[in-house]
Amino acid sequence: MNELNGNLSGIRDSVKQELLALYEAEVASDEFLPQDLAAELARLTALVRREISVYLARNGQVLDVSVGQADRVSLQDLGQRRSEQRLSRVRCIHTHPNGDPMLSEVDIAALTSLRLDAICALGVSAEGSLTGASLALLSPDESGVLKAGNITMLNVSLLDHPQLMTAIAANDQLVTTGMSVTADDIERAFLVSTDSQTSLNELAALAESAGAVVVGSALQMKTKPDSSTYIGSGKASEVSLEAQAREATLVIVDDELTGIQNSRLEDLLGLPVIDRTTLILDIFAQRAVTSEGKLQVSLAQLNYRASHLIGARASLSRLGGGIGTRGPGESKLEMDRRVIRNRIQFLRGELKELERQRGIRRKNRISSDVPNVALVGYTNTGKSTLLNAISGADVLVKDQLFATLDTVSRKIATREGDEFLLTDSVGFISKLPTDLVEAFRSTLDEAMGADVLVIVSDASSPFALEQRKAVEEVLSSLGASEQPRIEVYNKWDIALPEYSKLPPGTLRVSAKTGYGMEDLLSAITEILRKRERVEEVLIPFESYHILNEIRGQGRIIQENHEDQGTRVTYRAPLAAAQKIRAQYPSLFEKKST
Repeated sequence: MNELNGNLSGIRDSVKQELLALYEAEVASDEFLPQDLAAELARLTALVRREISVYLARNGQVLDVSVGQADRVSLQDLGQRRSEQRLSRVRCIHTHPNGDPMLSEVDIAALTSLRLDAICALGVSAEGSLTGASLALLSPDESGVLKAGNITMLNVSLLDHPQLMTAIAANDQLVTTGMSVTADDIERAFLVSTDSQTSLNELAALAESAGAVVVGSALQMKTKPDSSTYIGSGKASEVSLEAQAREATLVIVDDELTGIQNSRLEDLLGLPVIDRTTLILDIFAQRAVTSEGKLQVSLAQLNYRASHLIGARASLSRLGGGIGTRGPGESKLEMDRRVIRNRIQFLRGELKELERQRGIRRKNRISSDVPNVALVGYTNTGKSTLLNAISGADVLVKDQLFATLDTVSRKIATREGDEFLLTDSVGFISKLPTDLVEAFRSTLDEAMGADVLVIVSDASSPFALEQRKAVEEVLSSLGASEQPRIEVYNKWDIALPEYSKLPPGTLRVSAKTGYGMEDLLSAITEILRKRERVEEVLIPFESYHILNEIRGQGRIIQENHEDQGTRVTYRAPLAAAQKIRAQYPSLFEKKST
């Protein structure tokens, strides 16, 4: 026979009957707490002005209804587990008549000692309405020991969400198999975006490039992210449940967060949160090989960290006057800022010296009249593979985002005798962090100052057009809009049908198979030759030293020996051709084109 337990003194018989009726509540096996049962608990709590607890079995049966004091209710062991190592197969829901939905330390202790599936607290106002809910689950740690997880703040509209019961079942299964969700030391990432599925897919590729395993994702389409929590508190509660069910250890957000957004989102989700910028910076930190690349990444990370230091967290005091506003917290914050500022100054000095050295090399290259051709494009479009195919280099090639970061140049000599430097630069991506662009500006300027830009797109990607737009935005921001361009669709051996009709002049190539490579080299040569002038001169035998000078300044196309000397047709850069013409004007009989 069902009965009420706890402190029942002073409660009217009619109210006791209503409390007993809770035993008859219908709860589906996939419901954590039905909305109507939650509302009834809140109404009765306001009537008796005491805490009320309800124990629910996995099959939805109400096992116990108890009434406690105004500030606590006695929690008891009603476990239905098959062994002492298993969860109890029982969850406890209890109310807080003071309106505070937060679980107490006593609640968490009961969760662990009674091996409850979960414990949930409902905040109830004096009028009998729900003010919020908090939840904690019991799950095994790395060694298999059952421990309480993080407290999750829940929107009351999600109390009947089936994902809660899925999470409980998953935790119980882990106990049974003795598995640990973090035993492999691999980050299990749950992704969140307010942009689009395309952007979310790219975030997943970035996470995998960083070494994480993507276990789930959530898309909340919003024209503008929530200024406080990025996705809103209701969606955050839903994400928290989903992330727990999938045993996530990290949440990655598809935009750059403010310090406040990051802090509040972590509080709501109960998991570490990083944003897209932090993720990309982490990838760059992993991939940087040269000393310059490492310095650039460190500078970008410090700039980002400096802009996101906040001094209003609970552990820090605020700036200002008055009692309680001074203390060591802000001093620690100021120390952090000072250390970061000093480190940034040092790194900028180191990079400035490297930039000076690069400037000298650039000046020498310009004086040698060797043109520079830069491969630019979205990350993972095959630029490094193209460089290897054309130059015979062995630059790292890997099917992942940002596989290579450092600028690599190789000298190319064609069969026709043309020469140029081919430079592979870091790939672009949508939402490229501002701090990263700034830190890599000197390196990017090196590529953007090229005589010709070869813009590489991925013919196997359904998002090639969107990626091309992102590349154009970065190029515009770097002021690289004047150079001649060659549009190239790489990976043509696995091209998608929608790219069968491309704009006139677009080249189709496959760096992997070699298809179209001759066409690409011809296109580069044709543009570079427009920077040159073809001249014809008759060099007397007594002035043969001029022939050696022409050989050093340009390329001999044709050479014929005549009675009065040697007639030479040569090709030279405009500056060199003008210099020769100015020095030896009497030699020029006509201008050949």
